[in-house]
Amino acid sequence: MPVSDKSFNNIKIHTQYSICEGAIKIDDLAEYCKLHKVKSVGLTDSYNLCGALEFSEKLSKVGTQPIIGTQINLRYQNIIGKVTLYATSELGFKNLTKLSSSSYLKNNVTDVPSCDLNDLISHNKDLILLTGNYYNFFGKLFYANKIKDFEKIIKSLTTHFK
Repeated sequence: MPVSDKSFNNIKIHTQYSICEGAIKIDDLAEYCKLHKVKSVGLTDSYNLCGALEFSEKLSKVGTQPIIGTQINLRYQNIIGKVTLYATSELGFKNLTKLSSSSYLKNNVTDVPSCDLNDLISHNKDLILLTGNYYNFFGKLFYANKIKDFEKIIKSLTTHFK
């Protein structure tokens, strides 16, 4: 069904590269964007940037602005949950790549890919961080009754992210 509000931009698309969360094929998305003159679309495949280049190239070709992002797991003590990140520049994309890669490389094969708070702060330049909903990292902190940790982390991130 076509989007009737031309000012709406979906910034949280999961493609076939977001295993078990998305099934949108990038070719189909590009065709939809071309047909409906979609201004921009944001990619947020979970834990990886495998489709970022294909997404950027194919959407740019049809006149749609690609917005590159991903969801990574943030780890604090025994809490692991997603945060959404978007690149605002080439440096931001490089930081997304570092965070995505380190989330796999710094963990055991059997562990869920995740980064710690220091990784996120170390690679924060030209990134936009969204805190999300109650199923994500901050929601899990809240429901684990770690309110002081929640407040400390939010305060730390607001000093490192504009």
